[in-house]
Amino acid sequence: MSDFRESIDIDRSPEDVWGYVIDFSHMPEWQESAVATERLDEGPVHVGSRVRITRHLGRRDIPMTMECTEYDPPHAWGLQGIDGPIRGHVHGEIDPIDEGRRSRVTIELDFEGKGIGKVLLPLVVRPQIRKELPHNERLLKERLEHRPA
Repeated sequence: MSDFRESIDIDRSPEDVWGYVIDFSHMPEWQESAVATERLDEGPVHVGSRVRITRHLGRRDIPMTMECTEYDPPHAWGLQGIDGPIRGHVHGEIDPIDEGRRSRVTIELDFEGKGIGKVLLPLVVRPQIRKELPHNERLLKERLEHRPA
């Protein structure tokens, strides 16, 4: 069972949604706390790819490295935090609806706190994510539905 799980329907094909969400440079466009991203390897995304994401948590910008743990285009992706005080575990799914003309995106998040992260997790991170995840999915929908195919 995940700490958080949200779904939203988007008027774009699974392939369109996949192309957008798996391009980590788009994260700051649709994830409220993502300030910046930097790919740490070259080439297409694959299991093992790494990205450094700087997130605004509470009053601080905290960099964290995430590793791709699942890559099943255009259906599912997974990311796991491998450093930092807060380590997220993300699982995303894109399911076709309306004969593939639309998509249902489901994102599940779990967290693990290390060191000071054990304190930050219940006080800062979980309350912030509880508000942010539904907002992020609405931003994703807005970006994709108002973007050329």
